[in-house]
Amino acid sequence: MPKLIKEGLLVEDNWHLIGKEYELTKLEPLDGRQLIVPLKLWLENKDLLRQYKHNIGIWFDSDENPNLLNEDPNSFPIIGLNFPAFKDGRSYSHAAILRQQLKFTGDLRAIGDVQRDQLSYMLSCGFSSFALPDEADEELMLSGFHDFSENYQSSVIKPVPLFRRR
Repeated sequence: MPKLIKEGLLVEDNWHLIGKEYELTKLEPLDGRQLIVPLKLWLENKDLLRQYKHNIGIWFDSDENPNLLNEDPNSFPIIGLNFPAFKDGRSYSHAAILRQQLKFTGDLRAIGDVQRDQLSYMLSCGFSSFALPDEADEELMLSGFHDFSENYQSSVIKPVPLFRRR
């Protein structure tokens, strides 16, 4: 079972991440499964996948802008943003776009190379759940949310900068 942090707790993950290599040859019964499909798969098969509205989420790779979706992101219960490597921070910007500009209110999940050092920043950008690598130490990862007690700058979770909050 994949490791997941949501609302500061380790929880069971009922969502199954579908890789980019997956090809949908026909509409397969989901049998109650909840799937997070790549953006390209969604765009190519959305007429088929729409009937599973509450059981389908999408994920974006770091080089895919959320504006490519061309529909209301709130029609999905979950959106994943991929961090393919520690040094690739484009998904931070995509998270802020989804939360602030596109007003996404669902579960925004960090997937891929999610590291402890990034968790506090991901949270401030609007991520609400974090898929952990298999080799991750869960307790060590959970401690990453407590690295900083305050942000100076504004963020998605605290839109007013510190000097305005005093």
